[in-house]
Amino acid sequence: MMLIDSNIIIYATYPDHEDLRKLIEEQAPFVSAVSDVEVLGYHKLREQERNYLEMFFENARVLPLSQEVLDQAVLLRQYRKMTLGDALIAGTAITHNLTLTTRNIDDF
Repeated sequence: MMLIDSNIIIYATYPDHEDLRKLIEEQAPFVSAVSDVEVLGYHKLREQERNYLEMFFENARVLPLSQEVLDQAVLLRQYRKMTLGDALIAGTAITHNLTLTTRNIDDF
């Protein structure tokens, strides 16, 4: 089972990334609640992208922020320089024993 990072969700909206849309449809991966904020909160979203993404999150398996996720994020930030969002997403993956799928390997 996998948890997909916000960047994978965004790339899936691009017309030339049908492979990602197919992967998401077939695997029904989990996403962090943080991705909901990161993706839908992006200020340059166009109407068509926003509609697609809102529908995506309505149907996605969104994992909430729990105390265990927060504790994992704190540990990650203590040992590695990470943004808050990345630490929360990685903490979600660790807490739920999921493989994190991201294009942003440098930050993780």
